[in-house]
Amino acid sequence: MSAKSTPARPMPRLYLATPAMDDAAALAAALPDILARADVAAVLLRLADGDPRTLLGRIKRLAPVVQAAGAALLLDGHADLVARGGADGAHLAGLDAMREALPGLKPDRIAGVGSLHTRHDAMIAGEAGADYVLFGEPDARGGRPSAEAIAERLNWWAELFEPPCVGYAATRDEARAFTAAGADFVLVADMIWSDQAGPAAALADVAAALKEGYAAAAHPLPGRD
Repeated sequence: MSAKSTPARPMPRLYLATPAMDDAAALAAALPDILARADVAAVLLRLADGDPRTLLGRIKRLAPVVQAAGAALLLDGHADLVARGGADGAHLAGLDAMREALPGLKPDRIAGVGSLHTRHDAMIAGEAGADYVLFGEPDARGGRPSAEAIAERLNWWAELFEPPCVGYAATRDEARAFTAAGADFVLVADMIWSDQAGPAAALADVAAALKEGYAAAAHPLPGRD
């Protein structure tokens, strides 16, 4: 894992997580319009419980829709179904899941890692070949670090390490702050799907927040850090 050599960085991109999904047809119909509203690098497909054949059917239905929009489709877990379903990779929860899944994913597919509770865990994931590290996602009980703590962890990683870092944003303000802190990607989930304006409008609004955070980081206002 090499240190970053230049301070310049591009505009962060969005990473959209779906709800736990069991209706692939409905989501496939909605996604093209949603993904057209912002620069979305990847979609994280959360799958509701089902047998392997059912899960594969959902993945195969959605993979071409996401990929046609210029985004990668990653599965939340289910690394064993990535290749068979035509997905681009998997998001893995913790170091043990990463170690188990990496041999089957690398080098052709994406392996992202979250549930990294310490800096040491994040460094191990990066050294092992994770394609990104995620900070700030909720735990099984819905708890997560403060926005300030997540921003600090993103800034630490962005300053020192080469693999991309992702910040899980639960609000528009968090998306803006995590962009300013140095996130390469900002993951958004429930805040998009529960917005009364609808997911397409909500995603466009978060994209605007990323632009604000990026501008603030590049051109700080007087009296601000």
